[in-house]
Amino acid sequence: MLDLVLTLQCPDRPGIVHAITGAIVEAGGNITELQQFSSPDSGEFFTRIQLDAPDAERLRDAVAAATAGFGATFEVHGSREPVRTLLLASKAAHAVNDLLFRWRGGELPIDVRGIMANHDVLADLAGFYDVPFTHRAVTPETKADFEAEVRRVVEEQDIELVVLARYMQILSPELCAFLAGRAINIHHSFLPGFKGANPYRQAHTRGVKLIGATAHFVTSDLDEGPIIEQNVVRVDHTMSVAKLVRKGQNQESQTLAEAVRLFAEHRVLADANRTVIFR
Repeated sequence: MLDLVLTLQCPDRPGIVHAITGAIVEAGGNITELQQFSSPDSGEFFTRIQLDAPDAERLRDAVAAATAGFGATFEVHGSREPVRTLLLASKAAHAVNDLLFRWRGGELPIDVRGIMANHDVLADLAGFYDVPFTHRAVTPETKADFEAEVRRVVEEQDIELVVLARYMQILSPELCAFLAGRAINIHHSFLPGFKGANPYRQAHTRGVKLIGATAHFVTSDLDEGPIIEQNVVRVDHTMSVAKLVRKGQNQESQTLAEAVRLFAEHRVLADANRTVIFR
């Protein structure tokens, strides 16, 4: 038997769960976990079903036939198949190191195929984890070439997830469209209050009481994509800028790792500008 995950989305109506579960039985499957949600805002139905089945293709055919009149989109994945992942980075090491450490420790169901960066600072870190590393300076003149290389790697290696692990460049609308629904970014949760350089210094100057991080899908609207995960931590007036940075980077790393885990376990479904998260 195969351990599989079925995710499905369609306009909400009676009989959806009955049809899907009947198709699973017809395909010789056994449900081990089922979560569902009907959105009152969009009128969409979402479900994530974990199951055992003898054949993934037989399951796909059965679900397709049973939901043919529902306008459904669905995917079937092996629950133990790691998601092929590419990291984009700049100079900051905290998010990259955390993802690589959790991956090597078996905590994240991903397969990091490489790191592409616009600086060479993280080459030794990539070498420590035995991950292929390439870098190229990204300027207005070279940006299109770098993004073309990213696209080539994604296509040639069949990358399923691109993680912007503190990659400090704005992706072009064309690359955002190409990576739609499979690229995750992390940023400090001060946005839009503290934009530009040194956000933690700005936050320190203003005496903030909470700092945090937001992981979201990448879109052409800068830092406004559908949110996957958020976290905050309380701070106070005794903390220096350096301590705020340390706490903030820790939140960034944890939040990004959790968003990657949720995506890799097929627990994130898009509902227009929002996400449905099956934990």
